[in-house]
Amino acid sequence: MGVGGSVLPDAAAALPDAEYLVLSSRLIPGLDGGYTIATLARARQLAGAGVADGAGPQLLTFDPGTAADHAAHRRTFVEHGALGDSSRLRNLFDEAVEPRGGAAEWLRVAADSAVAADPGVEYRVLRDTEDRPFVALPVIPGNPDWHLTDEPVLVFDADGEAVGALHGFRGLYRAWLDRVTAAFGDRPIVVICESRQLGELIADWSDPRVRIVHTIHTMHVEAPYTPDSTMNTLWTRWFRLADRFDAVIWPTATQRDDVVARFGDTAFHAVVPNPIAPVAPRPDLREDGLVVVLGRLAPGKRVDHAIRAFLAADVPGARMEIWGGGPEQERLQALIDELGAGDRIVLAGYSDAPGTVLDRASVLVTSTAFEGQPLGVVEALLHATPVISYDVRYGIRDVLQRGGGMLVPSGDIDALGRAIRTLLTDPERLAALSAEAPSVAAAWSPESSLEALTAAIAAAVAAPPRRA
Repeated sequence: MGVGGSVLPDAAAALPDAEYLVLSSRLIPGLDGGYTIATLARARQLAGAGVADGAGPQLLTFDPGTAADHAAHRRTFVEHGALGDSSRLRNLFDEAVEPRGGAAEWLRVAADSAVAADPGVEYRVLRDTEDRPFVALPVIPGNPDWHLTDEPVLVFDADGEAVGALHGFRGLYRAWLDRVTAAFGDRPIVVICESRQLGELIADWSDPRVRIVHTIHTMHVEAPYTPDSTMNTLWTRWFRLADRFDAVIWPTATQRDDVVARFGDTAFHAVVPNPIAPVAPRPDLREDGLVVVLGRLAPGKRVDHAIRAFLAADVPGARMEIWGGGPEQERLQALIDELGAGDRIVLAGYSDAPGTVLDRASVLVTSTAFEGQPLGVVEALLHATPVISYDVRYGIRDVLQRGGGMLVPSGDIDALGRAIRTLLTDPERLAALSAEAPSVAAAWSPESSLEALTAAIAAAVAAPPRRA
């Protein structure tokens, strides 16, 4: 059931027959963490469901890197199994240049010859492999709303002469989208927008063939992360546009419900958990008394809380491994040294085999201040590793309230320590949580996720477009 009274069609139905585009501001290996993983997983989902005869949706990216960089990204994704057909990952700027030099014909046709550069604006000139300019992008330093600028994007011909300009990044992006979709004739087009910035720029895209399904990956509120907390300007502006999208996809029911309670249900809100592939746990690798923290060492993760809670638990023979890197690494090492805990707690660094880390762990602890989606928690449960976590928005409660772990009040280090001690000293309870963990994680299976995604897309396609 979607919020706002819209009844979703049968979730077992096939995806609507349409052209599918996935829009992402960038997709770069090792960058943007769970966002990149979730976006590529959604594309693989759609390929598995038969989109483009199994080739999957076209993934359109908008970062102004070089063609060589983008080719390397594609190879890496393919090698790691994150991308099936490398030709489906396209980039605006790869396609904005002619082999003979200058901007591509479609870009020159879209340019307005009456628009010229503002002499007071700095420009970043993009050049091809022969060092010939093809476009120049306005530089808006220190402005998080740079994408909304109306400053012209300059377009060059093969001789390096400016032949006109597009009206800001909106004009540039829309020119490419018009170029891509021109090949689709009268077929319906499902656009899955994975980026909030891109969403703002296409919220007025009134092509009657197009249905925009806008996904959300992150927390929408600031500290203290309560449902009524303040939001930054970008989110505030986005919510004013939300009802222009044909569906808004939230990764958890809790976040969806908080949004509807606060902003109403004029938009079509649906919940689609991000898919997490099943694994084959290795219980033979389990190490008694091993507590693991796994993730980026950043201030919001509050790894110092996990360290203090582990020491407060004071379980003989227990030890903690902290896997990951980030800006807090030196401070955390200094804390471990200050507490004289180097014999029990180790900063283990980055792991390229997190599944093995989870198979070894008796317990995973997360002391984060906030989350956007519970990918790490679900992955731990798939490995039959119980999770102890602060009860924070969003996603962790959606998972652990069903089983597989323990929730404690956010910021309560003593409660976190008591929970660690409880599980490490009660083997029967630990074993029971371990046994139920994979079934709890099944709610985030690719099958469950695809059913929900199919239902949301079918409802959006069946309804008139929201941008008239």
